[in-house]
Amino acid sequence: MSTSVTRRSVLAGGAGAAIGLALPGPAAHAGGHHPTSVSFTLDARTLDGGEQVTSVTLDTSRLGPIDTAGLTPGTFTVHAKATSPIPIAPGDLIFSEYDLDRTVTAARLDRHGNIVLELSHAEGQLGGGTLGYIVSRGRNVRLDLVYTIRQNTPLARRHGPPVTITRFVQGRLSNPEVDAFTHHVSGSGLKYRLYSPERSPRHGRLPLILWLHGGGEGASLPDDYYDNETTLRANRGALGFATPEAQRIFSGAYVVAPQSTSYWMEDGPRFAPLIREIVQDLVRRKRVDPDRIYVAGCSNGGYMSLEMTVAYPDLFAASVPICGVIEPLGGEGPPLITDAELAKIHTPTWLVTSRDDDTVPPETNTIHAHDLIPGSLITLYDHVVWNGYQFPGHWSWIYVARNDPSRNGTHIWQWMARRRR
Repeated sequence: MSTSVTRRSVLAGGAGAAIGLALPGPAAHAGGHHPTSVSFTLDARTLDGGEQVTSVTLDTSRLGPIDTAGLTPGTFTVHAKATSPIPIAPGDLIFSEYDLDRTVTAARLDRHGNIVLELSHAEGQLGGGTLGYIVSRGRNVRLDLVYTIRQNTPLARRHGPPVTITRFVQGRLSNPEVDAFTHHVSGSGLKYRLYSPERSPRHGRLPLILWLHGGGEGASLPDDYYDNETTLRANRGALGFATPEAQRIFSGAYVVAPQSTSYWMEDGPRFAPLIREIVQDLVRRKRVDPDRIYVAGCSNGGYMSLEMTVAYPDLFAASVPICGVIEPLGGEGPPLITDAELAKIHTPTWLVTSRDDDTVPPETNTIHAHDLIPGSLITLYDHVVWNGYQFPGHWSWIYVARNDPSRNGTHIWQWMARRRR
């Protein structure tokens, strides 16, 4: 039997699964005497600590204008069950499975006349996440989400008698930021997600930002679990660069997030040409400016960011390794990147970490790399705190995703955007 516990300090934070959409049944007749079927969407947001379902939207526009005076948080009850999509071995742990009622904090109508049920959510709050972390696999997986909705009081309508919904049909998981990234597979079989800027590149080429995920967002093999989803749902690393703020700073930029088939640091030299293949393909197909290609990554991806600048010293205009791994975890075996290799890096590099990182110790990894990489910059935080919530010390990628690191008044996104190869 699997054991469910609250996620704590793991390599990445959590997020979920979509259920197939069924078509709604016949609409209610006067008096609500006939069955009324309504579909609903799970509305999600990727918080700094991972994706959560933050509201539910009921497709009620076809029921006619609803009188909001009688629409309260108690009109509906929402129950959520989240389970692993792959079997959990006896005695293994999965963080963040749940089976509970979600607290409805508000009920309102959107501009289409659909009912939106706002759900209680917050950083670290159990019961809304869409990812589970399987300890033995060291991986996040999209949880299978089953939401059950019950109507407690009839809905008053402006025209006609009250109506009671007798059947609720779960639809898709909707996260506009994640959905803006299209799905792709490279020629070598590496999956990746791509954000394309709204600005047309007809009048010139645009920059490309390569985001390399942490250890928790790779595939789980040999389970044959390779979802091309957790890279965008576990944290805001890639999403941050697709925000309107970042897009203004970069004057429009492509953002690409490949997904490893294992851990980047398990076999970095083998993955490096596979990642370069994706970059080169985008340069050919998407009018990417080859002089403005940037690489950033966290934890395993922080290592891989450094590995890419070692393997391809003239490919990137700037590199941002976040809490990157240099020494093997546990301290046994040769370094993943040698001192000689670090000393030869000439790509402009800005390293970021937190002093209280107890997963990838700063002294032997980020600080050591900074001491050796010529001209590199470094930002050292004491703790990882955002909006008053303290995260595990390993999660310093949160700061980069919010453009927080700065030096002499220049923030890290602006610094990246000014670099040219």
